[in-house]
Amino acid sequence: MAWETRNGRGRYYTRSKRVDGRVVREYLGTGLPAELAAETDALGRAQRLAECEAWNRRRAEIEATSAVVGRFAEGVRALTRSTLQAAGYHQHNRGEWRQRRGR
Repeated sequence: MAWETRNGRGRYYTRSKRVDGRVVREYLGTGLPAELAAETDALGRAQRLAECEAWNRRRAEIEATSAVVGRFAEGVRALTRSTLQAAGYHQHNRGEWRQRRGR
């Protein structure tokens, strides 16, 4: 998506697009139609950029929330472990909590 000048013959607008894995230039012309195409392409790029930035902000919020939840879960595990150990339980081979024998 660029305005080009070749051999001093004025400006014309082209778009690059991928066809069968190759980049192909699409000639869109000069004048008002080319100006409109350039403006449409610029608006599309701005919209995609805004959507990308919004997604990145949302992802950062999710990661921050996930970190808080992870710390909370670790605290709950530690509290559970200490409570069960104080009550006379131990963690068995497969992670099961069992009461100690002879209590």
